[in-house]
Amino acid sequence: MSPIPRRSLLKAAAVAGAAARFSWALGAKDAQAAPGAEAADADPVTLDWLEDGGLGAAPGSTVGVPWPMGAFRAGQTFALTDEGGEDVPVQSWPIAYWPDGSLKWTAHAVSSGSGTLTLAAGDAVAPDKKVTVSTGGGTVDVSTGVISVKIGKNGSTLVKSVTRGSTEIARNGRLVLVRQPEIEDEDQGTVKTERFDGAIDAVTVEQEGPVRAVVRIEGKHRKGNRSWLPFSIRLYFYAGADSFRMVHTITYDGTQEPGRASGDFIRGLGVRFSVPMRDEAYDRHIRVGGEGTGLLREAVQGVTGLRRDPGAAVQAAQYAGQRLPDPSTWDQRVTTRLQYIPHWGDYTLAQLSADGFTLRKRTKKGHGWIAAGGGKRASGFGYVGGASGGFSFGLRDFWEKFPAQLDIRDAHTDEAEVTLWLWSPEAQPMDLRFYHDGMGQDTYAEQLEGLEITYEDYEPAFGTPYGIARTSELLFWANESTPAPETLARQVEAVRTLPQLTAPPRQLIKAKVFGPGLYSEPDRSTAAKAKIEDHLDFLFTYYKDQVEQRRWYGFWDYGDFMHTYDTVRHQWRYDIGGYAWDNSELSPDLWLWYAYLRSGRPDIFRFAEALTRHTGEVDVYHLGQWAGLGTRHGVQHFADSAKQQRISNTTYRRFYYFLTADERVGDLMAANVDSDETFLVLDPLRKIRTDPYTPDRHALSVGFGTDWSGLVSAWLTEWERKGPKWEKAKARVLSTMEGIAAQPNGFVQGSGLYDLDTGKFATAAAPVVSVSHLSAVFGLNELCAELIHLVDMPKFNEVYFDYCRYFNATKAEQAARYGSNFGTLLLFQGHSRLDAYAAVQTGDETLARRAWTKFYSSDGYTESSPWKTEPLSGPVTLVAGSEASWVSSNDTALYGLAAIENLALLGDKMPS
Repeated sequence: MSPIPRRSLLKAAAVAGAAARFSWALGAKDAQAAPGAEAADADPVTLDWLEDGGLGAAPGSTVGVPWPMGAFRAGQTFALTDEGGEDVPVQSWPIAYWPDGSLKWTAHAVSSGSGTLTLAAGDAVAPDKKVTVSTGGGTVDVSTGVISVKIGKNGSTLVKSVTRGSTEIARNGRLVLVRQPEIEDEDQGTVKTERFDGAIDAVTVEQEGPVRAVVRIEGKHRKGNRSWLPFSIRLYFYAGADSFRMVHTITYDGTQEPGRASGDFIRGLGVRFSVPMRDEAYDRHIRVGGEGTGLLREAVQGVTGLRRDPGAAVQAAQYAGQRLPDPSTWDQRVTTRLQYIPHWGDYTLAQLSADGFTLRKRTKKGHGWIAAGGGKRASGFGYVGGASGGFSFGLRDFWEKFPAQLDIRDAHTDEAEVTLWLWSPEAQPMDLRFYHDGMGQDTYAEQLEGLEITYEDYEPAFGTPYGIARTSELLFWANESTPAPETLARQVEAVRTLPQLTAPPRQLIKAKVFGPGLYSEPDRSTAAKAKIEDHLDFLFTYYKDQVEQRRWYGFWDYGDFMHTYDTVRHQWRYDIGGYAWDNSELSPDLWLWYAYLRSGRPDIFRFAEALTRHTGEVDVYHLGQWAGLGTRHGVQHFADSAKQQRISNTTYRRFYYFLTADERVGDLMAANVDSDETFLVLDPLRKIRTDPYTPDRHALSVGFGTDWSGLVSAWLTEWERKGPKWEKAKARVLSTMEGIAAQPNGFVQGSGLYDLDTGKFATAAAPVVSVSHLSAVFGLNELCAELIHLVDMPKFNEVYFDYCRYFNATKAEQAARYGSNFGTLLLFQGHSRLDAYAAVQTGDETLARRAWTKFYSSDGYTESSPWKTEPLSGPVTLVAGSEASWVSSNDTALYGLAAIENLALLGDKMPS
């Protein structure tokens, strides 16, 4: 993909924590650490901003930076400088280690700086205004040097106060949940609701400065004796900032049953603050974000547009948000009649679809609403306050994750109230009931028949939302007075696009992270290479455009896209079983992240970020019997009965975590460390087994493809991060690699019996040939490339290279090697990247030629594919746009990965 220049830049650095070296005593004698780098490259790294504008009005940014093996030992400190060579304060810490104990990834937090920033070994300068954290008494007190925030340790008030100097700007920050116990499908019945408040169970200080502090709050929403809808809140603070960030996660644990009107239907889900109002009504200001950086700019008591003019200077000052002159200096025809000018205390902006918002206001409760405007897509930003201070607030992805809403209440009183609704109470209740009644699919035989017609793997009671999650991001500013319009615009921009510092592609490639040699910077030096780059650009642009055209938005849907197109209806198959939502099928997450790694393109990063936020939360269970498993593609993200490791695969989360050090994604990865226990609960092959099978913790059937790749990615990540279970995780990485290597047919054996207690595979007594076209297309090649780089285990390398060599071989070659062929296979183009990888690793020129042959001339996309869209308009389609009816998400993911990896590995061996 062609790079898009990024112009504004910044930088970061910091102090890395000490870590013990890894012990390699476990396992067979050939399970040794891969050799360390002999001449590691520890050159300074230039960091850049993903988009223009630098840090802007955001509180700060955190970036992950990779280092070549052996470059820096644990305990290394880092310094950051700007373009002029001036020191920039930075906080640094390790987030991953190489097997030799050297630093693999370090995270760096900044709260200042402009232009490009240079990160190098050295001692960090301290910020003038440090972040400090105090945990004494009944609160956790955080100061950025500009604002102070008191965080509750118990009860329902998460944020007790936000002060700037001696002025309290906001107080009583809490979580609000509105439950509707019954849903009516028609126009009958009475709607009743009940409110739950977030109640704190635990508070943890995860970082405490000097540049960045993080406080985690966990609990549930409670009313009376009932507690439900667990939440995890993280508050982020940066040195010298007048703002803070909230990352808000809920996990659904209610009951909604298909065919039943009663259940736990969420009617509203929000974050609420109280804001003290000290100024006169004419010096109190309301700001509500509209389209772009547009704003509704009003006063609680307006003095513009009246029949009598208070004076041009007075009107201009009020519109600017400045304190007005004493009313005695105004035209007295206005001053003496101030009591007759209404006070507008309540405002509501509701975004109930991706295409429209409405704005209204009223004087106070019990009086009628007045329309105040509307538009298409609101920024999700608001402000309430006055000349003596005010509170700005914003919800990221506001319209993309509709239905959302902003409320300001009682701004005419001594205390206003603001609510950021993640789910608008004016929308229909959150209905997560399964979408059909089963249609008589009561037995496995009937369910397999259903699979044959709609591609949906149905099973009663499996299409449940219990345990899925969603994360939202919010920003808050404590302003010393009503900000100027330019400052408000910068705050709006920070809400819409959170500034992100980045390491350049060349550093990622040099450090050999995410599979050495699997990606390289875009290269258009030959016609053949340029054509593939054009194809990659086309595919990404098409999907980005389809998200907009098909309105793939919504609280639970945003970030994902569809699986397969219906050429007759000129529509993606959104309502047909396994052809609907994609749910990471065949690893589009990897396609997008590798596309970003090689290009540094901000549009690809943001697309992949939204996908990661979605697939890691919504498509995976975090509570209940299937915690640790994900759901196969379907009409609803949780609908299909195939609950598998291949969807919860930690591989898909690693990129975003290591590039940003995002703690929530870190939680998701850590939660998967023990997901091998899920094989006791659910047999993924239960519907197609011909032999009796009862899960036995000492002999669990685990596949070497989609199953093991999901498990080993979680173990590898825990080991690299040196998490609480890293030693167990390391042991399982090595022992399962050894177990696969010891099988009579290696990976071709297909599966093995796994012992949960020892973490080892039993060695089969006889060779078996069991190969699936799916085994390697959920990140296996990318993981094995990492493992082979990290672990010196020749036998494992041998069996993996063998698998790569023979998947795309002829049936005769397969039979000659293994005694029988692999049967009917698919996805040869996608597997060409396995040919390419093994060709480079083994020096096999024949395999290198075959890689390009299978890429160009097997299945999937070819050079003769149209590589263009056709226009669509009424009456054949709902919304005018375009289609590429020949495109499917399976083929796109496979082509994208094969193109990226083949170009990197064998770009110098392309056919002429």
